[in-house]
Amino acid sequence: MRKLLAPLALIGLLVSCGSDKADVAPATEAPMASEAPMETDEPMDEATDIVAIASGNDDFSTLVAAVAAAGLVETLQGEGPFTVFAPTNEAFAALPAGLVDKLLLPENKDLLVKILTYHVVSGKVMAADVAAGEVPTVEGQNITVTTDNGVQVNGANVVATDIEASNGVIHVIDAVILPPDVDISAL
Repeated sequence: MRKLLAPLALIGLLVSCGSDKADVAPATEAPMASEAPMETDEPMDEATDIVAIASGNDDFSTLVAAVAAAGLVETLQGEGPFTVFAPTNEAFAALPAGLVDKLLLPENKDLLVKILTYHVVSGKVMAADVAAGEVPTVEGQNITVTTDNGVQVNGANVVATDIEASNGVIHVIDAVILPPDVDISAL
């Protein structure tokens, strides 16, 4: 339990240490599932990878399960750097009924990898560096970033930014984005 609390404390620390520059989008916090007291024997300045941070936040339990089912844990624990647009559990719940369960099946692993890697950009892109336009993903196709009405990625709202990890950064989104050539109705 103590090891799970360290990443939560790190997220809170990172979010509260935002820059005071006027041109930087404010960092926002994703709601925490519980308010358990933070107790840890781990040093607070210890770097934590993307998977550890996601695993430490109950709002990403579906994403973490999907990353494991896709066999991407070691990749996202790797050196990176990566920018991950991380959908919340609510985002996964908004998909058609039964779709997440089907995607987690071993026979759909390739499709799951395609969808998850479509949420990952090579390099560490902080909120202050986000510009509108087409951005290539690790999956190979581009995502569209817009900044007209807040930052959006393929229409998904970025609801929390700049959750720094030792191997990149996480930006939280409120929808699962799908590559244009993925037909989920075929599942």
